[in-house]
Amino acid sequence: MKSMEEMIKAAQQAAETIQKQMTETQGKLDQLEVEGLSGGGLVKIRCSAKGRVIGVSIDDSLMVPGEKPILEDLVAAAYNDARVKADSVANEEMAKAQQGMGLPPGFKMPF
Repeated sequence: MKSMEEMIKAAQQAAETIQKQMTETQGKLDQLEVEGLSGGGLVKIRCSAKGRVIGVSIDDSLMVPGEKPILEDLVAAAYNDARVKADSVANEEMAKAQQGMGLPPGFKMPF
């Protein structure tokens, strides 16, 4: 039977391993890209799985001064689409990381 000191040391090592894996997963999320679309693909926003905007693409046909409010709405819609996809990818990656650590499904780790 292990002593209390050995069990505490093992728990600390496990916590350090989990922290390292979570840090690696967070770094990976910033490297994964998703693309949000709106207006049938006329407006595209690329962002990381952490939600960092990487790029915006606007079709030339939308560059009409009188269409500014529509363009603004399309940019917001494309970002929201990308954000939903980013959240989905982030959740999948975190679930994979937790599964690899032997944590139960749905276990919430602080970010």
